[in-house]
Amino acid sequence: MATKTHAPAPPSFNDSFQPAADWWSGLMQSWSQMQRVQLEALDAWQRSLAATQRELWDEWIAHWAGGAPIDA
Repeated sequence: MATKTHAPAPPSFNDSFQPAADWWSGLMQSWSQMQRVQLEALDAWQRSLAATQRELWDEWIAHWAGGAPIDA
């Protein structure tokens, strides 16, 4: 009866955890991209509200304060 003289090498740490590390890395990249898109949307929304507020303020000044708005 023949027996094996060498046992198979155990899997290395990198080989056994690489799929989990790849999954986690992909999840973090997706999360970072999602956060970036949300911040860009928030920034665009804030800029549009600021422009609307400036326009309404200029109209109020022209109508009620008796003057034309000063464009800087």
